[in-house]
This record gives sequence, C-alpha cells and structure tokens, in this order.
Amino acid sequence: MSTAPTESLRSKSLLQSLPFYYGWVIVVLSALAMLATLPGRTHGLGLITERLLSDPTLHLERLQFGKLNFWATMLGAAFCLPCGRLIDRVGSRLMLTAVTAGLGIVVLAMTQLTGIVPFFIALVLTRGLGQSALSVISLAMVGKWFSQRLSLAMGVYTVLMALGFISAYQIVGRYGDAPWQTVWSGLGYALLLGIAPLGWLFVRNTPEACQLPVDGTILAASESSAPATGSTVRGALAEPAFWAFALATSVYGLVSSGASLFNQDILAERGFPTSAYYTLLKVSTGLGLAGNFLAGWLVQWTSLRRVMGISLTLLAAALVWMPQVSTMPELYAYAFGMAFGGGMMTVVFFTSFGQVFGRLHLGQIQGIAQLLTVFASALGPVLLAYAKDVTGSYMPFFYASAAAVAALGVWTCFLKLPAPRVMPQ
Repeated sequence: MSTAPTESLRSKSLLQSLPFYYGWVIVVLSALAMLATLPGRTHGLGLITERLLSDPTLHLERLQFGKLNFWATMLGAAFCLPCGRLIDRVGSRLMLTAVTAGLGIVVLAMTQLTGIVPFFIALVLTRGLGQSALSVISLAMVGKWFSQRLSLAMGVYTVLMALGFISAYQIVGRYGDAPWQTVWSGLGYALLLGIAPLGWLFVRNTPEACQLPVDGTILAASESSAPATGSTVRGALAEPAFWAFALATSVYGLVSSGASLFNQDILAERGFPTSAYYTLLKVSTGLGLAGNFLAGWLVQWTSLRRVMGISLTLLAAALVWMPQVSTMPELYAYAFGMAFGGGMMTVVFFTSFGQVFGRLHLGQIQGIAQLLTVFASALGPVLLAYAKDVTGSYMPFFYASAAAVAALGVWTCFLKLPAPRVMPQ
C-alpha cells in the first residue's frame, strides 16, 4: 500500500498547524530562487567578463562577446513560454528543483570547456535555465501564494533578493583576482547541492493544494478557500497596461544589461579606476534595496502607474547625467538615479502582472512578460558595443536610452489600469 497519500496529509496538517502563513516561507525560497539565476544573468556574467575576454582558451573579442551574449539570450528566451505553461500544469516545486539542478550542472560543465562553440552552447543553456526559466518560476511562486497581500509579499521578496545579491557580490568580490572558473564552480555547486534540494524539500505549489486560504486569511468554519481566479492570457495581452508594464521593464532591462556587462569599460571611459566598479556595484545594490523598500510601501497606498512613473523619471535623469560624470560624487548621483529607479521598477515588474491579471494563468502571463525582458536584455549589450565600435564612445547609447525612457514616462501619465477580469478555475 502506497504511503504517498499519508505523507501528503501529514504535510498538509503540518502546514495548517503553523503559527504563520506558509506563503512567507515561499517568499523566502522565491528570493533564493531568483538569487540562483545569477550565473544566467548579465549581472553575473559581468562579474567575470574581463577575465573571460582575457582567457586564451576562449579567444573572445569584446564585440564578438557582445554578439554571442545577444544570441545566447535570444535563444534562451525560448525557455520562458514552456516554463510558464509547465508551472501552471505540474507546479513550481518540481520545476524549481529540476531547473536549478540543471543550471548547476551546466555552470559546472562550463568551467571545463574550451573554444567558442562549446562556450556559446553553455551560454545559451545558462541564459535559458537561469535568466529565463528560473526567473519565471521565482516570480510565479509568490504570485501563486498571494492575492490581496501580493504587494506586501513582493516588497518583502525584493528586499530579501537584494540582500542576497549584496551578499553574493561581496563573496564574489573576494575572488576578483581568481580565475573565472573558480567563481563559476562555486556557484555551480551552490545551485546543485544547495538550492535544488531546498526547493524539493520546502516548496509547495499553491495554498489550495495544502488546504490553506490564500494570503493566510482566516475563514469561517462554513467557508472554503476560493479557487484561483484571473484573466486569460489572451485577455491580458489585449490590455495596454500589459504592454506598458512589459515595455517599461524591458527598456530598463536593456539599459541595465548593457551597462552591467561593460560597466568596467564604461567607467574607464569616464576616467575611473577598476576599484570604482566594485564601489559602484556595492552602492548601487544598497540604493536598489532602498528603491525596493519605497516602491513596496508605495504600491500599498497608490497606483502601480504612479510608482512606475516615478521610476521612469529617475532612470531618464540618470541616463542623461551619465555622459557628464567625471568625479565620484557625480558617479554616486548617477548610481542613485539608476539603482533607486531600477529598484522601484523591479517591484513594479514583480507585482503588476499578478495584481492586475490574477493568479489563474499567472505562469503563462509572467512568462510572456519575462520573454520580452529577456529579448531586451539581449539587445542591450549589442547596442552598447555597437555604439562604442561606431562612435568610439558608449555615451550615445545613454542619450538614446534616456529618450526612450522619457517617452515611456509620458505614456504612463495617460495609462489606465483595467478592471479585474475574473475567470474562476
């Protein structure tokens, strides 16, 4: 006789007896899952970019590396859509465990490769499993467990995520002179032996599956937990609000990915030493955390549209300012606009789709939004490298990006959010 039903009942009974809502455990694990995307993100790759370019076994040039990164990100974006559908069908527990373990294996294998072709294949897989699939899983996990308290949950999530990245940057920074393979091996083992097992042990798919009310709301004895509700995928795509949120976060991703990948060289153009790169990284992460705090508080009291408008204003100002930067105080001012505004935009992206379009098809809706941001993040480094190659400077990229961000800010002023469309499961 199978013991699976008995074990399932014990698990549900344990979760129901906890003095707090288990969704908050999911929030912590979701933040950890987003941290696990680091090897597949431009920010993570940016930590070892200069060491990759100087690796004699890879024979990489800067413009060539930008193109490889672009195509790897574009191909990796294909992981978003099937991942979103699988989350809605088989659940985030299995998906988180499988994808994290797969990413860990690829990262470890990457350290043993030589030549451009094997490196490119590994780069595609890290982008697909990390930046694309694992990001969708992480965001959907929170959205599946919260509804009315989603803004608060996402605020806590972004703060935990930022603290995790701060810690990761500090740890990786200690190995600034070590071979890139050393850094990558450490990340690979952390994924395979740490985060993947934790996901299987502690993640649960939905509160309904555990016989818990959404948001941890206490129900009367005669009431039962309501089924998941929300807009259809087609209905979400028909709304201008979807495209406003998706495009705003995509443009930010485009700028952020390009600047992150070539940040050391950008700062060198402005006359700063290598140490300024690590200083900017730490300062920006802290400012991003402050932006997370502010946005997480604001979305509980005002509309997402206004929060996004503030974020776009700060980002546009920072992008216009960067070509004028020549001193550390001026660099800090740039970091404030980019990191603080970016921190606010992160909360908007994490919160908007679940809050506006509901939980029922959140995996697929979030997957499409993630697909757009991945495309944009792939394009950013290519455009930045192209600007450098054609004009000899990165600064035209910043002026053009400022114009695009400002245009989106104007659109935000006239944007109307749709009334919730409820499609019960």
